[in-house]
Amino acid sequence: MVYGLLCVTIIAIIVMGVKIFLMRKSAVEIAEAFADRLKTDTNTIINISCRDSRMRLLADRINRELKILRREHHRYTQGDKELKAAVTNISHDLRTPLTAICGYLDVMKRMEIPEKIEQYLAIIADRAELMKQLTEELFGYSVILSAGGNSEKEEILVNQVLEDSIMGYYAALTDKGIVPKVKITEQKIVKTLNRAKLSRVFSNLLNNAIKYSNGDLEITLSDEGIVTFVNTARGLNSVQVERLFDRFYTVEAARNSTGLGLSIAKTLVEQSGGSITAGYSENRLIITVVL
Repeated sequence: MVYGLLCVTIIAIIVMGVKIFLMRKSAVEIAEAFADRLKTDTNTIINISCRDSRMRLLADRINRELKILRREHHRYTQGDKELKAAVTNISHDLRTPLTAICGYLDVMKRMEIPEKIEQYLAIIADRAELMKQLTEELFGYSVILSAGGNSEKEEILVNQVLEDSIMGYYAALTDKGIVPKVKITEQKIVKTLNRAKLSRVFSNLLNNAIKYSNGDLEITLSDEGIVTFVNTARGLNSVQVERLFDRFYTVEAARNSTGLGLSIAKTLVEQSGGSITAGYSENRLIITVVL
């Protein structure tokens, strides 16, 4: 009697052990398959080897939720593509009439007109030029987003690209009373990047310095390939600095800004696999680019 009860108990323990093992195996299968389905765009459902009804029910419910998630993702992706295409088309269509308006305003400036009308025309020309600038930036930004990270890359010397960018903006900087202090490592920093994208990043950061700087600018390229732009910007605060990379965000200190320059720089850097951050300490704006 005791022997029989012992045998039954052992058999029950073995059966339970096997069942627990199979359930644990199914849980691992579900976890691995779920992670794979989130990474890949596939309609393949999650299958498990266990015949346990509860585990199969769990797999079925996850499959249903994945189907809903996939459908919403496709709808979002399609809507995002359509929005980018619409922005590109609209900004492109706006460029022609704005160019014409600026042209006519330039012609009118050369005519003999009353002083009051001339003042009004100057205001209109200023606003039209700002709209033209915004349209150009918007068009460029939408093209960059549509292109994504697909661009030709090559081994480039970051030192040289940075030096060329600074020289290109040297006159604009000095016109604003800014004489940049440049410290570029003698070590050759070679990265596999798109040259045009990197030049655009540096150009936008230099433009940002022209808008925000209170008369100084320090540009550094370290031995590790980290680029920093530091300038005094008393008109800013920590809250504004946190939003500098937001699309269309501007601060009062930069009324002629479109709010896209730093956002474009951030997009380009991230497309290249790097990172860009902004900090604010003792009235100094610090922008750091890690390539």
